Amino acid sequence: MLKTLSKADIAQQNLLWEDKEVKFDVPQLHTRLHCGEKILDTINHIEDSKGNPGDTGKLLITNLRIIWHSLVHKKFNLSIGYARIGTTNTRVVHMHTKGRIPSQALYILATSNETRFEFLFTDVSGETARRDQPIFASVFDVHLLYQRTFLYRDLKLRGAIVQAGQLILLPDEQVYSQVQGVWNLSSDQGNLGSFVVTNIRLVWYADANETFNISLPYLQIESLRIRESKYGPALVIQTAETGGGYVLGFRIDPVERLTELFKELCSLHTIYTDQPNFGVHYDPQEARKRVAAAAEEAAQATQFKIEDYPELDERQEREINTKLNSYLAAGCLGALSTEQQTPIYCKELGFAMEPIPDGYKLQDLWNVMPTKMTDYDE
Repeated sequence: MLKTLSKADIAQQNLLWEDKEVKFDVPQLHTRLHCGEKILDTINHIEDSKGNPGDTGKLLITNLRIIWHSLVHKKFNLSIGYARIGTTNTRVVHMHTKGRIPSQALYILATSNETRFEFLFTDVSGETARRDQPIFASVFDVHLLYQRTFLYRDLKLRGAIVQAGQLILLPDEQVYSQVQGVWNLSSDQGNLGSFVVTNIRLVWYADANETFNISLPYLQIESLRIRESKYGPALVIQTAETGGGYVLGFRIDPVERLTELFKELCSLHTIYTDQPNFGVHYDPQEARKRVAAAAEEAAQATQFKIEDYPELDERQEREINTKLNSYLAAGCLGALSTEQQTPIYCKELGFAMEPIPDGYKLQDLWNVMPTKMTDYDE
């Protein structure tokens, strides 16, 4: 008998498009958020300078996307998923006023369905204090958090997720069960491995090679079934189109354990669908405090104070160098002699010279030259 997770249970999950699409003028866009989507920050007095110049609106930063909606015309709005954003930066622009007042603007380059879109969101508050403040800092912070937490939302093959037989857990992730002796039926001969079931994803890795693995968030599961295969009853998982549209098969013996795992996965999938965790957590108040503290520290670092720098005592340095001479061998360049050498008159040479060291004769001074010289002159 075919067992399956009903389509009604996964309908809500299939509607997740917010982080992977760019949409325009969706009715009640800013009031109809996806389940688990949260507004992390709000920036007021923002104009969509490209598409709706002259309309003042709000910029909403959620854990899945950026939303702009007009306060003048309610039907005008934008939705930009973080997965579609390629480039973001801030610019200084001049507003369309008599005074041509400079103001901050957020530039975004996004790509959707092989089409490139450029957006320019300008601060039209006219407040002088906002010109020097990073009012768009939350956009950059949340977008970076989204990029770093893809394992919460996207299927990953052959990732560095297992170390020494243990799953590397994500923040807020809890392991519910581990199942050994799981055959991956992706190839004819099959691969023996293990399942790790958590509150966020299902992970399989091969026992012989931990780098051969699959990390499958419940968000990317379209259907779960137990059906007959040439290897016997198997767990069949269909991934969503956003997860590659794969069909994954796994065999577990005995059948009772397979059925038990299937029920557990169905339950966890239903719970996750009702309360998804997208992995993006951001507190704008704490972020502003960190920015203010960093600015204050940078300002203090730029102030030069003579008392902050120690005075160098060159006399002490010379004393150290003098002591170093005590270790130099006699005759070494730079060695200081404790006794003054008095020149003596040499009868053989006919001039004064330093005394010859003990154990040496005058003839020994010439032994550095060859005893026989070859004359090449013909």
